Amino acid sequence: MRIDSSPGTLPAREHLPAAGAGTPVLDVVIPVYNEEKDLQPCVLRLHEHLKRTFPYAFRITIADNASTDTTPQVAARLEERIPEVRSFRLEQKGRGRALRTVWSASDAPILAYMDVDLSTDLNALLPLVAPLISGHSDLAIGSRLARSSRVVRGPKREFISRAYNLILRGSLQARFSDAQCGFKAIRRDVAQVLLPLVEDTGWFFDTEMLVLAERAGLRIHEVPVDWVDDPNSTVNIVKTATDDLKGVWRIGKALATGSLPLDRLTRPFGDDPRDRDLRDVPGGLARQLVGFCVVGGLSTLFYLLLYSVFRQFSGSQIANALALLVSAIANTAANRRLTFGVRGRGGAVRHQAQGLVVFGIGLALTSGSLAALNAATSDPAHSTELAVLIAANLAATVLRFLLFRAWVFPDRRDDTPTPQAEVPQQRHTPGAPAYQPLPPLPQRHAAPHSSYDTEYDPEYDREYDTTPFRAGADADRTPWGDATMPLQPVRPQDTDPRDFR
Repeated sequence: MRIDSSPGTLPAREHLPAAGAGTPVLDVVIPVYNEEKDLQPCVLRLHEHLKRTFPYAFRITIADNASTDTTPQVAARLEERIPEVRSFRLEQKGRGRALRTVWSASDAPILAYMDVDLSTDLNALLPLVAPLISGHSDLAIGSRLARSSRVVRGPKREFISRAYNLILRGSLQARFSDAQCGFKAIRRDVAQVLLPLVEDTGWFFDTEMLVLAERAGLRIHEVPVDWVDDPNSTVNIVKTATDDLKGVWRIGKALATGSLPLDRLTRPFGDDPRDRDLRDVPGGLARQLVGFCVVGGLSTLFYLLLYSVFRQFSGSQIANALALLVSAIANTAANRRLTFGVRGRGGAVRHQAQGLVVFGIGLALTSGSLAALNAATSDPAHSTELAVLIAANLAATVLRFLLFRAWVFPDRRDDTPTPQAEVPQQRHTPGAPAYQPLPPLPQRHAAPHSSYDTEYDPEYDREYDTTPFRAGADADRTPWGDATMPLQPVRPQDTDPRDFR
């Protein structure tokens, strides 16, 4: 598994600042291999859609995966005639390799890709990238399996898609719904750190990227899409499925052994409500309570099992002391790691010593309860002893949590209170400039009609037959139709006076 270095951890996620002159906000990559007939219709339709509906500067990049037909010539002709189009040639096949290469070299803050057949309705493009522009999410994917998605495809592809996603959920605990829809976007700062960890260069690239991002705690936004299957797809389903299963095994093994440095992807999330110093709301209390209750329940069962075993050859007091001692050591170790998130061996002996003090308090409480029971009756039943011990342990558990939280594992954050304590503070990466209000994104007036159509040579159009189109045109029911209503461009003065950022 690749563990090469990446450029540090991620910064706090913020709304994108205004791009510099000539720098696009969005770079849409179209990976192609021998697509001489469909490349030009795809690029023209995508360019027309972005020019009418996308309010910011954009770029379309054609990533040619070592095509052997006239695809490179088509891409070069499009680049020459359309200012927003760029072409890139790779001498090796592999969709993942193409995306990694182009995304790594792009200067756009938002990176996206889509398949050349445009099976996904382009109306979902702006909803796909909007959460990334706003700083809400790190990655965004189109989902054909969402409840509100409208999909047209055969039963074979439907079965394979759903079966593959069930495998991901069962083996890698993936929570995203559609790993292989060719309609995804990522923030460039995330891609710079995430892509060096992705090893696959083929069709499994998407899945590996999403699994690593999800395991690292990055936020993935899902957009329901309208999708029409391309019956002329050249994807080898059997080979792709085999490679995907091998990739699932490789990723599962790497996650199990801890060989992936996912800590590189940890990031502060800007104005995280968990960072706010609010009165009467202890930080992390809810999560710690849940973890402590789970550990406490398991410890109680462990304690009762030990007590029942020790009671066979000793008195009740000795059996209680031994069972409580063993379970207390295990309880302290489990709470140290799972409930309060203390890692490493540093302070482990001190924590166990403090835990034994807490154990002594619990022993006094439970032993006192047994002594009171024996004083009340000379020969109590075993079930009565267990009931008394359960009640005493519940009281001891509450006391143990309070002592653990306030004394054994206190929150030792060194946050210095500011004079304006009522203003929430944000996490700040050392060495990074202080947060300043960001200007709005640059406006780009939508053009009602494209201006490049008349520049095309009719002989060129006849040569590559630009009129027919596969899935995308069928979805719109016109060769170049688009059902999206034109959006008003964003203007700097269109701001909410209540927004203080």
